[in-house]
Amino acid sequence: MSDLIQHECGIALIRLKKPMEYYQKKYGTALHGFNKLFLLMEKQHNRGQDGAGIGCVKLNMPKGQAYMFRERVLEDNSLSTLFKKQLKRYDKMVRNGLIEPSIAQSVKEGFEFGGEVLMGHLRYGTSGNFNESSCHPYFRRSNWPTRNLMVLGNFNMTNTCELNQKLIERGQHPIFDTDTQTVLEEIGFHLDEQHQGLYRKHRDAGLPGDHIPEVIGKELDMVDVLRKASEVWDGGYVIAGMVGNGDSFVMRDPKGIRPCFWFEDEEFIAFASERVPLMTVFEKNKEEIRELTPGSVVTIRSDCSLHIDRFAEEQAPTPCSFERIYFSRGNDPEIYQERKALGSALMPQLLDAIEHDLDHALFSFIPNTAETAFYGMLEGLRINRRHEVKQAIMEAQKNGTLSEDLIDQLILNNWPRSEKIAHKDIKLRTFISQEKGRSKMVSHVYDISYGIVSEKDSLVVLDDSIVRGTTLRDSIIKILSRTKAKRIVVASTAPQIRYPDCYGIDMSELGKFIAFQAATDLLKKRGMGEVITNTYKRCLAELDKPAAEQVNCVKAIYEPFGDVEVAAHISTLLRPKDIPWDGELKIVFQTIESLHKCLPNHNGDWYFTGNYPTPGGTTIANLAFVNYYEKRNGRSYDRSKPACAIAK
Repeated sequence: MSDLIQHECGIALIRLKKPMEYYQKKYGTALHGFNKLFLLMEKQHNRGQDGAGIGCVKLNMPKGQAYMFRERVLEDNSLSTLFKKQLKRYDKMVRNGLIEPSIAQSVKEGFEFGGEVLMGHLRYGTSGNFNESSCHPYFRRSNWPTRNLMVLGNFNMTNTCELNQKLIERGQHPIFDTDTQTVLEEIGFHLDEQHQGLYRKHRDAGLPGDHIPEVIGKELDMVDVLRKASEVWDGGYVIAGMVGNGDSFVMRDPKGIRPCFWFEDEEFIAFASERVPLMTVFEKNKEEIRELTPGSVVTIRSDCSLHIDRFAEEQAPTPCSFERIYFSRGNDPEIYQERKALGSALMPQLLDAIEHDLDHALFSFIPNTAETAFYGMLEGLRINRRHEVKQAIMEAQKNGTLSEDLIDQLILNNWPRSEKIAHKDIKLRTFISQEKGRSKMVSHVYDISYGIVSEKDSLVVLDDSIVRGTTLRDSIIKILSRTKAKRIVVASTAPQIRYPDCYGIDMSELGKFIAFQAATDLLKKRGMGEVITNTYKRCLAELDKPAAEQVNCVKAIYEPFGDVEVAAHISTLLRPKDIPWDGELKIVFQTIESLHKCLPNHNGDWYFTGNYPTPGGTTIANLAFVNYYEKRNGRSYDRSKPACAIAK
């Protein structure tokens, strides 16, 4: 992706099914589960670099000893920093004779993360403050094991204002920071309610006090707790949690917006945000990994019994298509083929863009995530060309004009050429992103291969998506223009991004989308500025309604224009004004129809179509337009912004 877009977090949860001594004997270390947690998180480091956190519950610890632990880090290379810190602590305790590494019980008692239930989180923050306290997991502490609650997740709630208000009405004092806090408190409230009910029941029945916690732990119904807590949630989420008695759970939103995979074998139960990390870390086949059904929760009791239940009514799923286009790792067997299909689906538009002149065209991609789609694009072009050659040969044979020279001409000419034209300096990109006021340096994030494009060529480069277009305009197109190509075609495997996301991807400010800029600019140039003003008024009116009754008024901005017309104006807006190149620039986008064909099981397309899967999404779209019109910066779903108060 040419634009630097941050996105969903990553989760990991591991439950050891055997005693710690089993792993010590078989794998030579009682830290086998801890090591697996690190690997499972490392294989998902693409999902978040802002911070990392881990949690642990130790089962059957003696009274008076700690049994629940958490550690969070907010630094560069947060994941490696976090685990190195813990291993240094472990090694120091071994050197000082406080832990005997060959004795599993010694490791369990001495090392904080030497327990049977482990979970971890990789954070990209889409709301709230950016500090260590905003990293997951969040921890709600109590002296009662069954009231200790640790929660982490990959989610964004659209109605956090409403959730906070509900906490206030109960008499609580929430901190308006992140939706994670509201989720923790909502689950915690219902956990407390159930705990108190069970406590009173057994106390009044005369059960001795020191026996009550064990009985509560056996009777605790986390599915009921989560069902009640989630009734008011609007968003996309996968939430994992641990209770102090050793129970754990993982739940997925009813629309399946956020991804979650898991497996169970004789040694482990494990969850992750992506399938391939589980396959790699635990050496599993694709068929052994299951996808968590939307609206379902897997609970693992302290005795390791596993249960799958629905906590919400079944709904039509709308999994996020951006997971397949860009976010998830491309070595997933299904995602790899889907990305190739996305590249191949662009073939007809690309041939039109270069006027079917393959003799004078060179195809490449913008590293690094568009590479797989590039292979699919080339495959589609070559299959198409083979079909053309076959038809020409058959026609020549029919007409009696077939000759060796003609065959050579058909085979050798007009064949798709490909080269690696663009090179990305990731370290420079990271350096620039950490410092403001360095716009002039952006043009050097990419470099090119010189001497492979002629002035007669059309240079076609594939990108997986175009959001803001700033890197294209300020860097990539400037660099590519040095080739003096006759034409530069930038093709996006994703359709035009027109609407904000509010379920985990950091795409919420309408005014920054190049498609939105193109549409509003066209309205102004054609004397249709009243459409913008009227849309603002309609959005305000919609925000006075309950979320479930609102319609997406932002669609009116795009209605006067076709996709091709908007794409043509995007080409105009993205053309750098300070370069000597006088060639033609074309921007080509995937169609919605092709997207759905390529991703048949991931139809979540609200950022392209404005068709949101939950009422809160529509509210956020209207609010985002109000923010744009009123020149209010910031995420439209950010709870720390005054704009949140607009949506009632």
